[in-house]
Amino acid sequence: MYRRLLGYLAPFKGLFVLAFLATLLFAATDTFSIIMLIPFLNVIFHLDGGALSFNSMPGDIGKLMEGTVGQFITTDMALAQQLTRITVLIFFVFLVKNLFDYLQSVFVVRLEQSIVKKTRNQVYGHLLELDLRFFNRTRAGDIIRRLTADVDQVRLLVTNNFFKFMTAVLQVLITVVLLIKINLQLTFIALVVLPLMFGLLSRLLKRLKRGDRSVMGLASDVTSHLQETVMGVRQVKAAAAEKFERDRFENLTQRYMKAHIRTERVRALANPMSELLGTLGTIILLWYGARMVAVPEPQRVLEPTAFLAFLALTMKLYQPAKWLSRFPSIINPGIVSAERIFEFLDTPIAMIDAAGARTFGEFRDEIRFDNVSFHYNESEPVLDDISFVVKPGQVVALVGPSGSGKTTLVDLVARFYDPTRGIITMDGVDLREFNAKSYRSKLGIVTQETVLFHDTARSNIAYALGNVSNEAVEAAASAANATEFIERLPQGFETVLGERATRLSGGQRQRIAIARAILRDPPILIFDEATSALDTESERLVQAAIERLLHGRTVFVIAHRLSTIRNADLILVMERGRIVQRGTHDELIAQGGLYRKLHRLQFEQRGQAITETAGAP
Repeated sequence: MYRRLLGYLAPFKGLFVLAFLATLLFAATDTFSIIMLIPFLNVIFHLDGGALSFNSMPGDIGKLMEGTVGQFITTDMALAQQLTRITVLIFFVFLVKNLFDYLQSVFVVRLEQSIVKKTRNQVYGHLLELDLRFFNRTRAGDIIRRLTADVDQVRLLVTNNFFKFMTAVLQVLITVVLLIKINLQLTFIALVVLPLMFGLLSRLLKRLKRGDRSVMGLASDVTSHLQETVMGVRQVKAAAAEKFERDRFENLTQRYMKAHIRTERVRALANPMSELLGTLGTIILLWYGARMVAVPEPQRVLEPTAFLAFLALTMKLYQPAKWLSRFPSIINPGIVSAERIFEFLDTPIAMIDAAGARTFGEFRDEIRFDNVSFHYNESEPVLDDISFVVKPGQVVALVGPSGSGKTTLVDLVARFYDPTRGIITMDGVDLREFNAKSYRSKLGIVTQETVLFHDTARSNIAYALGNVSNEAVEAAASAANATEFIERLPQGFETVLGERATRLSGGQRQRIAIARAILRDPPILIFDEATSALDTESERLVQAAIERLLHGRTVFVIAHRLSTIRNADLILVMERGRIVQRGTHDELIAQGGLYRKLHRLQFEQRGQAITETAGAP
C-alpha cells in the first residue's frame, strides 16, 4: 500500500527533490535559531565579563557558534555592538528559515496538484474502460465521492502530510543531535517519554481505521442520495414526497454525524495524551537539570545559558514528536481513501481487446448470433441460446414483455458485454477479434433515455466527432427535424443546453439524439424507440426523423409501439431471455402466440380492432 502510494511521487522527482531540500533547510535553520539563544543570553547577561566567548559553550556547540556567529561577532567588540549584531543575525536566520518554509509550501502545492491531476485522470480513465456491469452495481454518488473527496484525502497523505512527516523527522533528528552535544544525560531524560507517547497512541489506530471507513461509506451514501434526489426531483414533486425524501436524507445525515463524532472523539484523544506526556517529560527535565545548574562554579556540569537553550530545544523537540505520535491517526483517512480508490483501479477491465485486434472496416455480409447465452452472474441468466442472422440493410425488431432480455441483446450487438456462451460474428469474424472502439465508431445508438451534455446544441450533435463543419451539423439537425426549435433557442446552435438539457422537451431531446446519429452516418443502428411518451406533434416529427435515419442502414429496433414495426424485415419475439417467435408482422399475426397477444392488448387499449391494422382473420 505505502509503496504504491509513494509511486505517485515518481513522475515528479524534480519537484520532490526541491521540496525535500527546502524541507531540510527549513528544519536546519529552525533548530539553529534556537541554538542562537546561547550566545544571545551570554551577551545580554554579561556572562563572559561583557565579551562574547565561545569557550564556555558545550564543545561541538561552541565550534558551531564560532564557525557561524563568530564570523560576524568578535570577542573584541563592544557589548552594544555585539548585541546589535546578534539581534540582526537572529532576524536574518528567521528570515531565511521562513523563506525556506515558503519555498517548501510552493513546491509541495505544485507537487500535490500534479498528483491530484494524475490520480483523477488515472481513475477516470480506468472507469471509462470498465464495462456496464461495474456501473450497474456501483452508485454514481460513490464514484463521484471517490474521484473528489477521496482523491483529496490521498493528496493530503502523499504530499502535505508526507512533507510534514519529513519536516518533523528532520527536526527531531537535528534537535536530538544538538541536545546530545549539549548534554547526554539530559538528552536521555528528555527522550524517555517518547516511547510512551508513541505506544499509547498506536493503540487508537485500529479503532480509527474502522471509524474512518464507516464515515466515508456514509458520506458516499449522502452524496448518492443527494444526486438521485436532484436527478429525480420531478418524480419527488409528482408524488408529493418532499417530506418522505427529507426524512430519508435527515436519517442519512444523522447516521453520518454520529459516525463522524464517534471517530473524531477517538482521534481527539491523541492531542491531550501527547501533550500530557510531553509536559511530564519537561517537568522531569526541569527537576533534574536544575540540580545540574544550581551548583557552585567548579562543580557545575552545565552552564545556565546552555540549560536554557536545552529547555528551548526540548520544547522544540516535543512539538514535532507529538505530531509524529499522532501521525497514524492523521493519515488514517488518507489510507482509507487510498484503499477505496485502489478498489476502483484494481477492478479488472472485462472488455479487453485481443492482442493484434483488427480494425473494423465495413459490414458486407451478415451479423450472426450462434447459440448465444449471457448472464450477469451464474444465478441470473438473462439470454439463453439465442440464434439468428441479419443481412445488410435489414431492420430487426425486438418485441417482448419487460425483462425479456431485449436491451441486453442489443448491448451484445454494441459489444458493451461479451457473450457468456456462444459467439456473435460480423462477416464471419468473432466480434471479440475487432478493436472495440473502431467497431463502436461504426454504430449509431439512439437510446430510450436521451443523454445530452452540459454543452451547446452544436457540440451535443457533433459529440466526440472532432472537427465537424457547421454546415454538416446543421444539415443533420435539419434531417432530424431539429433546426426549427434549435434556432428558437437564445443563442441558436451555440446555446448551452444545461445539465440533462431540461430546458428541452422529450421530443426535442430525442431529435437532438437522432441528429447526432445522422451526423455519424453509421452503417449499423441500434434504436430503442421512445415515442410512446411523446405528444402527437412531437411523435410525428420524431417518427419522420426516424424514417430518414433508418433508410439504408442495418437496424436493431427495440419496439414499444408495435405499429411502428409493421415493415420490419424480421421481428424477434422474446420471453424470459429466449426467442419464442420470429418472422414478419403478418406472419406473426397469422401464427398467433405471444406476438398476437401483445398486439391485441396494445390496440384494444386504443379501441382498435386487430383486423383493422393487420387484416388478420
